[in-house]
Amino acid sequence: MLIDHPLLGLRDASEFVYLGDASLMNRPDATAADASQQFHDYLHLRDNPAGLHRELWYHEQGDRSWLIVTRDTLTHEISHVELARDVSLAHRATDQEGGA
Repeated sequence: MLIDHPLLGLRDASEFVYLGDASLMNRPDATAADASQQFHDYLHLRDNPAGLHRELWYHEQGDRSWLIVTRDTLTHEISHVELARDVSLAHRATDQEGGA
C-alpha cells in the first residue's frame, strides 16, 4: 500500500506505524464534570467501521510526521491524506470562532 505523504509524495506503508482511529486526537476535557466517563470512553471504546475511516498514522521511518489518512477498510484504497498538525490547527481555529 502506498501513502501519498503531503510533503514527501508517495511512500510505502512500511515506513509508517498505524496508530488507530483519528478521533484519538480529540482528548477529553480533564476538568469536565464527567471527565472520568469521558476518559473511559476515549481509552476503551472504538468503532470498527467497514468502509471509509479516518486513521492516525506516524511516519516513523521518515520525517516523523503524524498523518490523518482516510482509507476504505474494505479495499485499503486511500482517498485522502493530510498532516495531523494541519487538521488540529484547523479544528482549533473553528473552536475559537465558535466560542467568540
